[in-house]
Amino acid sequence: MNKSKSILIASAVAALIPFSVIAGGDKHESHAGPVADEVIAAQRAALAKNTADAGFGPQSPRDINAHAGNNQRSFNPAPAHTEMNLCNIHFHKNAEHSGGEFTSYAGNGDGHGFQSGFKYSGTLSNDELKPADEACPSKHGGLNSGDTIEVHYVHSSAQIAPGPTLGACLSDSIMNPQLRVETQVYVLVNDSNALDFGTLATHAKVNGLHQASNIPNNTGTPILYAGSTTGPGHNEKGSPLQVTWSIRPDVAKVNVASVGDWCKGNTFDEDHAHGVRNLVTNPDLLSEM
Repeated sequence: MNKSKSILIASAVAALIPFSVIAGGDKHESHAGPVADEVIAAQRAALAKNTADAGFGPQSPRDINAHAGNNQRSFNPAPAHTEMNLCNIHFHKNAEHSGGEFTSYAGNGDGHGFQSGFKYSGTLSNDELKPADEACPSKHGGLNSGDTIEVHYVHSSAQIAPGPTLGACLSDSIMNPQLRVETQVYVLVNDSNALDFGTLATHAKVNGLHQASNIPNNTGTPILYAGSTTGPGHNEKGSPLQVTWSIRPDVAKVNVASVGDWCKGNTFDEDHAHGVRNLVTNPDLLSEM
């Protein structure tokens, strides 16, 4: 492989991999408590400045109930996920997107993507909220009954196999694969009869393609839109990757213990929840839905 191609691949991987993986931000560092509204406003202002007239395509995450957008960069929607290869599964603590049954703002968080985002807006029983062993512990705390997670089932048009980080979605043979994220928001409950996350994340080859066959199909008609990769590393800079998003509006309940079990060992080396990117609200960075 020549040097220029190596640099191009490295740049693409860096853009795809969540900020937390690149910088160790959610695994090895701890940050101060909640920040003021002015901090988030300053991050959004920096994002607007750093993307103005730079040609960035539409960004993510967004409010899926708001369909307006001024961004004119367009790309062909990715095929159905059943016609692509599953390349990665990871999740964020609290939903990055807003809409459907996840509209309760969790707060500004620490300014680095943690303890922010959106929560399940429905109600849970006292039994479902009973304390359980903390799942997927990290420097930023683990997951508990009542917490919300947004799971990204990432798919690629490249001929790849599922693996760690979003770099698994790239191939030396295809420098610009189409990317699609099937998205499901879950609320964690202390209930052994709730959905099992290990089952939800099961994957195998189907008709020659890597598939996660147990992605819920009963949580509402998915909302489709053109966007980008996410993660808090893009709070002040645009993501250069084009992603077709498919987001189910209804929340499903999953057994918190099963999430903890999955974090103890999986194909993707995922052992904690990632932070979230600020909700993108600048119309110039949003596609029209």
